[in-house]
Amino acid sequence: MWFTNFIKGDRTIWWIVFILSIFSSLVVYSSSIALAYRYKDGHSEYFLFKHIVISLMGLFLIFLIQKQNLTVKHLNLISVLGFIISIPLLIFTLVSGVRSGEATRWVEVPGLGITFQSSDLAKITLILFISRNLTFYQKKFISLKNIFIIILLPTILICGLILISNFSTAFLLFTTIFYLILLSNVSLKNTLKILSILFIVGCVFGLTIYFFPDVLPRGKTWKSRIENFINGDNKANYQAEQAKIAIANGTIIGRGPGNSAQRSFLPQANSDFIYAILIEEYGTLAGIIVAAAFLVIFLRSIKIAQKANNLFYSYIVAGLSFNLVLQAIINMAVAVNLIPVTGQPLPFVSMGGTSLVFSCISIGIILNISRQIKDKQIAQKQDNIPVSESSITTIG
Repeated sequence: MWFTNFIKGDRTIWWIVFILSIFSSLVVYSSSIALAYRYKDGHSEYFLFKHIVISLMGLFLIFLIQKQNLTVKHLNLISVLGFIISIPLLIFTLVSGVRSGEATRWVEVPGLGITFQSSDLAKITLILFISRNLTFYQKKFISLKNIFIIILLPTILICGLILISNFSTAFLLFTTIFYLILLSNVSLKNTLKILSILFIVGCVFGLTIYFFPDVLPRGKTWKSRIENFINGDNKANYQAEQAKIAIANGTIIGRGPGNSAQRSFLPQANSDFIYAILIEEYGTLAGIIVAAAFLVIFLRSIKIAQKANNLFYSYIVAGLSFNLVLQAIINMAVAVNLIPVTGQPLPFVSMGGTSLVFSCISIGIILNISRQIKDKQIAQKQDNIPVSESSITTIG
């Protein structure tokens, strides 16, 4: 088939992302009806067209990135420059960014009228930067002080700047970095020390938000969301209640494309709660298939990380895939009311934006490394060089 000859890298991941992108157009078209009546006189084709354009742009970025010869030198340079750029960009976003609701998360590109979330760029660059540090400075991780300076300090700096306006993204990113630490050669003793410190800091942070919510700009919002979730206040948990109704309406096979009733009542139906609309229209079975698709992406990525002949590549694939799949899990958990509302979109399914573009960039990097592994294996076979297990460097 022409498509399989056109793509490189792990074809299973390619197919999953491609199918999710195509399928998302149907769900976005249906779920954006309320938004269309609010802003576009009922013409939801505007949001459909916008989503298709961004989805195609994302797929093109995947194709473009997976073809490049991204060596360790290139990725090293990208990680350092990206990290350096992310810090002033996040500060600028907080000071002069575009405000929406209670949060200031967007930066407007001068002259184009296009906005993007600086945290999306910071996520990828921090994962690359920490992967770099875990690879190049692994001999220094005997000392907890070195671990703090090389790994935790950059992470705290980036996550701290994101935290001010976006708790869920900061938490997701910090969890991803800790996942990389678990995969690294950091000793169990130091890992437990780090975990203990993080637990204490987390408790202090939680108590501060509970008793002094005005300390941070969105402290009151975080506190109220957690309290409403714990108390089960139906009126305060309006979004979650509407999402549960949508899921209950879906049954096994769903109500059919475009037949969602809750899309008119559920805020953020085309982004944060699109998973609920997906289940209402296409059924619980479709919801399970989508969840399984992200699990397959993660498992395939682990396989790529294990086969990578460079530790830097292994950490990058592990970090990017974990962050992507964790975001999907959080989105789905919110939709089924397992955790409080967070505002995380469902990768490749929610209506297009910078999150979709940067998710595609992450997949592009993963597939680039997968392509390099396959190219090397083909070259070794042509030269009659056996690929021994000892020649493959794995994580840890």
